[in-house]
Amino acid sequence: MLTALSIRDVVLIEALDLEFGAGLGVLTGETGAGKSILLDALGLALGARGDSTLVRHGAAQASVTATFEAPADIAALLDENGIESDAGEPLIVRRVVKADGGSRGFLNNQPASAALLRELGTRLVEIHGQHDDRGLLNPRGHRALLDTFARLDTASVSAAWQAWRTADTALAAAREEIEAAARDREWLDHAVAELDALAPEAGEEEQLAERRRTMQRSEKIAEDLNALIDALEGSDGALSNMRQAARILDRISADHPALAEALAALDRAMIEAGNAGEQVSDATRALAFDPRALEDDEARLFELRGMARKHRVQPDDLAALADELRARRERLEAGEEGIAALEAAAAAARKTYVAAAAALSKARTAAAARLDAAVMAELPPLKLDAARFRTAVVPLPEEQWAAAGQDRVEFEIATNPGAPFGPLIKIASGGELSRFILALKVALAEEGGAATMIFDEIDRGVGGAVASAIGERLHRLAQRTQLLVVTHSPQVAARGAAHLLIAKRNDGVVTRTGVRQLSEAERREEIARMLSGATITDEARAQADRLIETA
Repeated sequence: MLTALSIRDVVLIEALDLEFGAGLGVLTGETGAGKSILLDALGLALGARGDSTLVRHGAAQASVTATFEAPADIAALLDENGIESDAGEPLIVRRVVKADGGSRGFLNNQPASAALLRELGTRLVEIHGQHDDRGLLNPRGHRALLDTFARLDTASVSAAWQAWRTADTALAAAREEIEAAARDREWLDHAVAELDALAPEAGEEEQLAERRRTMQRSEKIAEDLNALIDALEGSDGALSNMRQAARILDRISADHPALAEALAALDRAMIEAGNAGEQVSDATRALAFDPRALEDDEARLFELRGMARKHRVQPDDLAALADELRARRERLEAGEEGIAALEAAAAAARKTYVAAAAALSKARTAAAARLDAAVMAELPPLKLDAARFRTAVVPLPEEQWAAAGQDRVEFEIATNPGAPFGPLIKIASGGELSRFILALKVALAEEGGAATMIFDEIDRGVGGAVASAIGERLHRLAQRTQLLVVTHSPQVAARGAAHLLIAKRNDGVVTRTGVRQLSEAERREEIARMLSGATITDEARAQADRLIETA
């Protein structure tokens, strides 16, 4: 609940610090005293539009700080948005608006967006007034209010809806894939045939490239070795020349001893050259390769790389691509059977959702009758005897079905006998609308809501017994939740557990709005003023005493 509100430089409020307790708190004051400023300030803290016109004239900025006993269910929201909080500690919401425009929000002194403040505000405070187009007056929230009133568990319907959507999505994707595959069947057959004929293997390109590099190196070395063999053993090679020289020496060596030594040296050289030639020949034979194998490897590489470019993949991915295309063709060939299975799954999921949603619709219809009876019981004391209320549970067309079910729920009223039912916000007049809101809130109150509720002049335009009935129902509501009421009715004010007086003061230079909590004696005087006007009579004081005593 709201425990404190601190306002600085908001319109006519220079500085104001208020504390709030449980139960019914009433705010009164003369017309124009500035009661709406208080609600505007609280709204600002809870994410309302930060308008620079709210800044008091002459001030640099306005600020509002609201302190709450935080409910446990907001911990997850704070955590999702990176706001640190400690269990059991108060939640401090602050908003600052500058005179030159711009605003900043804070939660527990940590920066927070206005959107987060608004979302948090819907969980902390409900504000109801004659012109409020949110909450009870917004048809978009009526279905959730009915479900909460009836304590209906909609999780199974939501899960069934999600399962149906998932099955339908899978069916649509399969149909689209088969249709696309059917359009490309000729290309698919050709591509699979090409890849099957090529029969690529993962890693094949690198193996071929390395083997080609090896053969290309061997070819270059073999060329050099063949040239070396020719230089050694060719017709003009070293060995041939040495043999010719040896024959000449052999003929003339007997004529001179030195020639015999030269012949011996030449014989040794021929032996060594012959050995070298044999070793070179051995090396040449070891490096020998089939040039056709090189051509075959190069042709294979060309085919692999060409096919990869054609399909815009890497050569090593061709084998996987072949598997994928074959799988697509197999799915196409087995498509009808697969589609039939998916159609059956989607139909079963739809049937489950329809059954769950139908049960929820039945429960909503029964709950609507109970809610209608509860609201109708509240109308006569509020002098709405001729009015009728109903909760319309209307089946939606299939295209509007959703996770919340198959129903549109809207609160409707008819204010006169024989008059047609219509939306609450469009049919009721201002005074009637406020009383309908109160009757609805009383009927819905046991099922929870925000920890703090504010009613802004909900008793406007009524008096006497009706005002007493309103006061009694507000008092009843305040037993379950913190309730703050801006009121002009002494019958309502007399019910308050705490009474705040809003007053405007003018010192001849500056006008300021102030708020103070009244003592019991001051409260009696204020209620008497509300009864009699500017001049407070003894009769008015006596009547105020009776109202307080009765309350």
